[in-house]
Amino acid sequence: MARYTGPKSKIARKFKEPIFGPDKALEKKNYPPGQHGLAKKRAKQSEYAIQLMEKQKAKYTYGILERQFAKIFDKAARSHGITGEVLLQLIESRIDNVVYRLGIAPSRRAARQLVSHAHITVNGSVVNVPSYTLKPGDVVGVREKSQSLEAIVNSLAGQVNKYPWLDFDKNTMSGKFISRPERSQIPENIKEQLIVELYSK
Repeated sequence: MARYTGPKSKIARKFKEPIFGPDKALEKKNYPPGQHGLAKKRAKQSEYAIQLMEKQKAKYTYGILERQFAKIFDKAARSHGITGEVLLQLIESRIDNVVYRLGIAPSRRAARQLVSHAHITVNGSVVNVPSYTLKPGDVVGVREKSQSLEAIVNSLAGQVNKYPWLDFDKNTMSGKFISRPERSQIPENIKEQLIVELYSK
């Protein structure tokens, strides 16, 4: 499975946001990486550069590669509704993201691994494709054989259901995907309109 495996702190510093979770390197050096650090005078960014940065930030945040991201955008553009909002809703509906949101995994990267290693079920059937898109009403659960896995147990120990579009039952280790989230319910700091403008060029 293709995925980004490079240095996470460098990317977080580039966007000045902890997009991979809490990051001590970002706290110490809250400026872009580079040989000259803060001393380097940075040229004013063009409109295209700002739009591209926003798309890159979204890709790294959700762990999606370029081709896949373009496909999701194409689907969003052909759907009813505001393209930028639909884009984020489709990404939030991916099973790897929902497993992370439910608290079954501590990060999206860990969630992808659980899915690809066949630890996760949808409506009782094992799904091992991280990009699988859920529909409202689908039930995501932990496979019975995997419920004692230390990584899952530890992650769920601190789990708090804080997303209104998801309903999780700790006893059965399963959660229901109630609906696609409204834009106001998605906590990620992404300016989706810039991404729409970039693809519209």
